[in-house]
Amino acid sequence: MSTNQKTVMIIEDETDAAELFGEMMRVNGFRVIKMFSSTPAIPMIAQEKPDVILLDIMMPDISGLEVLRFMQREPELAKIPVIVVSAKSMPSDIKSGLEAGAAVYLTKPVGFQDLKQAVEKVLSNHTA
Repeated sequence: MSTNQKTVMIIEDETDAAELFGEMMRVNGFRVIKMFSSTPAIPMIAQEKPDVILLDIMMPDISGLEVLRFMQREPELAKIPVIVVSAKSMPSDIKSGLEAGAAVYLTKPVGFQDLKQAVEKVLSNHTA
Protein backbone atom coordinates (compact mmCIF):
# COMPACT_ATOMS: atom_id res chain seq x y z
CA MET A 1 0.00 0.00 0.00
CA SER A 2 2.76 2.45 0.85
CA THR A 3 4.07 2.44 -2.73
CA ASN A 4 0.62 3.49 -3.88
CA GLN A 5 0.27 6.22 -1.28
CA LYS A 6 -0.06 9.65 -2.83
CA THR A 7 1.78 12.63 -1.43
CA VAL A 8 0.17 16.00 -0.88
CA MET A 9 2.28 19.06 -0.13
CA ILE A 10 0.58 21.82 1.80
CA ILE A 11 2.12 25.27 1.42
CA GLU A 12 0.27 27.42 3.94
CA ASP A 13 1.65 30.00 6.37
CA GLU A 14 -1.24 29.73 8.84
CA THR A 15 -0.36 26.80 11.07
CA ASP A 16 -3.97 26.08 12.02
CA ALA A 17 -5.06 25.92 8.40
CA ALA A 18 -2.05 23.78 7.46
CA GLU A 19 -2.82 21.38 10.32
CA LEU A 20 -6.48 21.21 9.33
CA PHE A 21 -5.73 20.51 5.65
CA GLY A 22 -3.05 18.01 6.68
CA GLU A 23 -5.50 16.15 8.87
CA MET A 24 -8.13 16.15 6.09
CA MET A 25 -5.60 14.64 3.70
CA ARG A 26 -4.23 12.08 6.18
CA VAL A 27 -7.77 10.82 6.82
CA ASN A 28 -7.93 10.18 3.07
CA GLY A 29 -4.73 8.15 3.16
CA PHE A 30 -2.27 10.73 1.85
CA ARG A 31 1.30 11.24 2.91
CA VAL A 32 1.44 14.90 3.98
CA ILE A 33 4.34 17.34 3.71
CA LYS A 34 3.69 20.74 5.27
CA MET A 35 5.61 23.87 4.36
CA PHE A 36 4.92 27.15 6.13
CA SER A 37 6.62 29.46 3.64
CA SER A 38 7.17 29.54 -0.12
CA THR A 39 10.93 29.97 -0.28
CA PRO A 40 11.88 26.54 1.15
CA ALA A 41 8.84 24.98 -0.53
CA ILE A 42 10.20 25.57 -4.04
CA PRO A 43 13.25 23.25 -3.80
CA MET A 44 11.11 20.84 -1.77
CA ILE A 45 8.57 20.59 -4.62
CA ALA A 46 11.40 19.73 -7.01
CA GLN A 47 12.84 17.17 -4.58
CA GLU A 48 9.61 15.46 -3.51
CA LYS A 49 7.52 15.86 -6.69
CA PRO A 50 4.27 15.49 -4.72
CA ASP A 51 1.17 14.14 -6.45
CA VAL A 52 -0.79 17.26 -5.58
CA ILE A 53 -0.10 20.61 -3.91
CA LEU A 54 -2.42 22.70 -1.75
CA LEU A 55 -1.17 26.25 -2.04
CA ASP A 56 -2.05 29.46 -0.26
CA ILE A 57 -1.65 32.68 -2.29
CA MET A 58 -0.95 35.15 0.51
CA MET A 59 2.37 34.04 1.91
CA PRO A 60 4.85 36.05 3.98
CA ASP A 61 7.73 35.67 1.51
CA ILE A 62 6.94 34.71 -2.09
CA SER A 63 3.31 34.81 -3.19
CA GLY A 64 1.64 31.53 -4.11
CA LEU A 65 1.22 32.92 -7.63
CA GLU A 66 5.00 33.16 -7.93
CA VAL A 67 5.30 29.54 -6.80
CA LEU A 68 2.80 28.56 -9.52
CA ARG A 69 4.68 30.55 -12.16
CA PHE A 70 7.96 28.95 -11.11
CA MET A 71 6.39 25.49 -11.43
CA GLN A 72 4.99 26.29 -14.88
CA ARG A 73 8.51 27.10 -16.10
CA GLU A 74 9.83 23.70 -15.00
CA PRO A 75 8.57 20.87 -17.25
CA GLU A 76 8.92 18.31 -14.43
CA LEU A 77 6.89 20.44 -12.01
CA ALA A 78 4.35 21.89 -14.44
CA LYS A 79 2.63 18.48 -14.46
CA ILE A 80 1.90 18.55 -10.71
CA PRO A 81 -1.69 19.66 -10.09
CA VAL A 82 -1.99 22.61 -7.72
CA ILE A 83 -5.12 23.44 -5.74
CA VAL A 84 -5.07 27.01 -4.55
CA VAL A 85 -6.75 27.50 -1.18
CA SER A 86 -6.92 31.22 -0.50
CA ALA A 87 -8.85 33.82 1.41
CA LYS A 88 -8.61 35.98 -1.74
CA SER A 89 -12.02 35.37 -3.28
CA MET A 90 -12.50 38.18 -5.80
CA PRO A 91 -13.13 36.97 -9.37
CA SER A 92 -9.90 38.71 -10.41
CA ASP A 93 -7.94 36.79 -7.74
CA ILE A 94 -9.44 33.50 -8.91
CA LYS A 95 -8.67 34.36 -12.53
CA SER A 96 -5.04 35.20 -11.64
CA GLY A 97 -4.66 31.92 -9.78
CA LEU A 98 -6.04 29.85 -12.64
CA GLU A 99 -4.01 31.77 -15.21
CA ALA A 100 -0.83 31.21 -13.18
CA GLY A 101 -1.45 27.48 -13.44
CA ALA A 102 -3.74 26.37 -10.60
CA ALA A 103 -5.90 23.35 -11.48
CA VAL A 104 -8.57 24.35 -8.94
CA TYR A 105 -9.11 27.53 -6.92
CA LEU A 106 -10.90 27.13 -3.59
CA THR A 107 -11.70 30.00 -1.27
CA LYS A 108 -11.35 29.81 2.50
CA PRO A 109 -12.92 28.57 4.61
CA VAL A 110 -12.79 25.24 2.77
CA GLY A 111 -15.00 22.36 3.81
CA PHE A 112 -13.71 18.81 4.06
CA GLN A 113 -15.92 17.58 1.18
CA ASP A 114 -14.88 20.40 -1.15
CA LEU A 115 -11.21 19.81 -0.50
CA LYS A 116 -11.54 16.04 -0.86
CA GLN A 117 -13.47 16.39 -4.14
CA ALA A 118 -10.97 18.90 -5.54
CA VAL A 119 -8.05 16.58 -4.73
CA GLU A 120 -9.82 13.54 -6.22
CA LYS A 121 -10.72 15.55 -9.31
CA VAL A 122 -7.20 16.79 -10.04
CA LEU A 123 -5.70 13.37 -9.35
CA SER A 124 -8.14 11.59 -11.65
CA ASN A 125 -7.52 14.19 -14.39
CA HIS A 126 -3.82 13.88 -13.79
CA THR A 127 -3.60 10.10 -14.09
CA ALA A 128 -6.07 9.87 -16.97
